[in-house]
Amino acid sequence: MASNSCQSKFRSNVLSCLDYKTGKFIIAESKIVGTLYRVIQLSIIGYLVGYVFLSKKSYQAKEESIQSAVITKLKGVAVTNTAVSGRMVWEPVDYVIPPQGEEVFFIVTNFIETPKQKLGNCAESPNVPEGHCKGDKDCAKGESVKAGHGVRTGRCLRDNGKSSGMCEIYSWCPVESCHQPQEAENFTIFIKNFIQFPKFSFSKANVQDTADKYHLKKCHYDELLEPYCPIFRLGDIVYQTGHSFQDMALMGGSIGILIKWKCDLDRDPSECKPRYNFTRLDINSYFNLPHFWYSHNRHARYYKNESGEVYRTQFKVYGIRINIMVHGKAGKFCIIPTIINTGSGLACIGGGTWLCDWILLYLMKKREFYKDWKFENIKKKDRNPSITEHYNGTTEDLT
Repeated sequence: MASNSCQSKFRSNVLSCLDYKTGKFIIAESKIVGTLYRVIQLSIIGYLVGYVFLSKKSYQAKEESIQSAVITKLKGVAVTNTAVSGRMVWEPVDYVIPPQGEEVFFIVTNFIETPKQKLGNCAESPNVPEGHCKGDKDCAKGESVKAGHGVRTGRCLRDNGKSSGMCEIYSWCPVESCHQPQEAENFTIFIKNFIQFPKFSFSKANVQDTADKYHLKKCHYDELLEPYCPIFRLGDIVYQTGHSFQDMALMGGSIGILIKWKCDLDRDPSECKPRYNFTRLDINSYFNLPHFWYSHNRHARYYKNESGEVYRTQFKVYGIRINIMVHGKAGKFCIIPTIINTGSGLACIGGGTWLCDWILLYLMKKREFYKDWKFENIKKKDRNPSITEHYNGTTEDLT
């Protein structure tokens, strides 16, 4: 008997897996809760359509690992006239460091020329704090001067009647002299940028396709009139950062040029165009003051006189350091993110159902009445139970 009972119970459990179970829906005629439920539904649908799909384009597969190459070319000529070198013409080979056309380069806008330097003994520059002295003991022989130009000889050089002087050094003498600014505002920078999104096998360049083969020879970048011309005037670049060109040209500075590509590949490829942003980088964000960490370089031109003695003209050049950075993001329709985001949005609608149920069952005055209809307890009365459903105070046997 026990064995038959176990077999019958096992058979009943197996067969119960084939039963179809459905939820019980109750219509609560509450205008407040009903209105709240519709508002929640419309809000979630509006968020899903307006923000998730239209604004964020979450129906697309995205790629931000942009591959980029930048080629630069500078043009412009400046003329200077110094007492030693005379009238000089500065071409890109003279004022661009390095001259290979990279994405980081230095443009000379001002220089200190120190002519006919020869190895020997001379006084340290008054601009070097460690070079000042009151006696020979302040100039230890053989020690280099911090931030100076040479090695101390052990002598303190003082003018008559002065209590202090400058340490004598062994160096290229004389030391640096005066500024010689040059006109660089009209220099132009040609920036050619190639980008590729390998995930979508899409590539593009920032040079606009045009039938006019002379377009690049006469255009200059302008945010409104020529937004896609890749030729930039140096003065305009500095102006875009909100700073004075004359101030930056005198003591130097660092500028970042950000090229941003935001491409919707579901549209025509011609709509994938670069956007440029210009920022001064050598600014202390707290004090809003410039730091001249990248403002100057030094180089020299060496000569030999008739007697074979070597001398040089040193140039301490101030200028503008340009850093070109490329960021990009591309998107294209893909069924997988579309299904995932649609499912996530529809699942949020279930949260509105839970909230309205919670209000009905715990906040409304008739909450006990709603609970009686919402939850139904079924009790087993005998070995062959019958399922009863209460409806309008009547009982109906469904077995």
